[in-house]
Amino acid sequence: MKIRLLAGAMALALVGCSERSSEDAGISAPADTEIPAVTEESADAAAAPRIGIEAAPGVAFDYAYTFRLVDKHIAKVQEEHAAACETLGVQRCRIVDVRYQLSDEKLVEAQTQFKLDPGIARKFGANAIASVEKADGVLADASVAGEDVGTEILASQQRSAGSEAEIARLEARLKAGGLDKRERAEVLAQVNQLRGQMGEERQSRRTGEARIAWTSVAFNYVSDGGLPGIGHENPFANAGETLMRSGSTALTFVLTLGAAVLPWAMLLALLAAFWRSRFVSAVRQQLRSTQKANDPVLPPTS
Repeated sequence: MKIRLLAGAMALALVGCSERSSEDAGISAPADTEIPAVTEESADAAAAPRIGIEAAPGVAFDYAYTFRLVDKHIAKVQEEHAAACETLGVQRCRIVDVRYQLSDEKLVEAQTQFKLDPGIARKFGANAIASVEKADGVLADASVAGEDVGTEILASQQRSAGSEAEIARLEARLKAGGLDKRERAEVLAQVNQLRGQMGEERQSRRTGEARIAWTSVAFNYVSDGGLPGIGHENPFANAGETLMRSGSTALTFVLTLGAAVLPWAMLLALLAAFWRSRFVSAVRQQLRSTQKANDPVLPPTS
């Protein structure tokens, strides 16, 4: 049986327990193992209903929180939550996954997943909310999904008991004898199948018991916004940097092109200057005079 409590109601229920003692949360712990917490409680949480888990024995809960913060605060808050879990010790809290990512839109996304003693899971979440609010963040979404694992474990035990009774009946039939080879093989196959089913049932019960013993809690951290594709960066500063980079690239291109063309331009200039020099001009004038003297003189026409 699935139990689904949506974000709004669960946000109230989860935050509402932040001022409760560990005894009210269903545990009795010495002072040195208290949950590290920020003692402040938001005004919205003060009037929240206090809903306990005592009314749902055998239910495995999965908590999920989404916190919205300024990008630069996400890593610090994520570290605080991890440190709070480490302070509790591995017997009460375990970190199973940590992620931190800068998206293509330059917005931060992060997640931390925990396995917690069920008795302190809600208080741990409420303290996390308080630490987020202290960092000028907000709880954007909170939800809890519950599965009635206890009922399924009981049903599994009943199925195993039925299988055991059937195996006992089949084994008694084998001992009684009077079965031919084919019938005996069929009975043995049924016994093996039932034993396999019992093994699967045992594994399923162990998994369910582990789910009840540990509550999954996921903290999701998201950016509080910014311009699409820009985030919280200064667009004018970015535009100025782009202009400077573009100008530098253009200047580099011009200088490189100039370095490649300049030697040939200087050579052409020297040739032009030499061609227009007095010496070359005198030589050209002398050549024209010589050519004119050698040209034949034509008689005048009448």
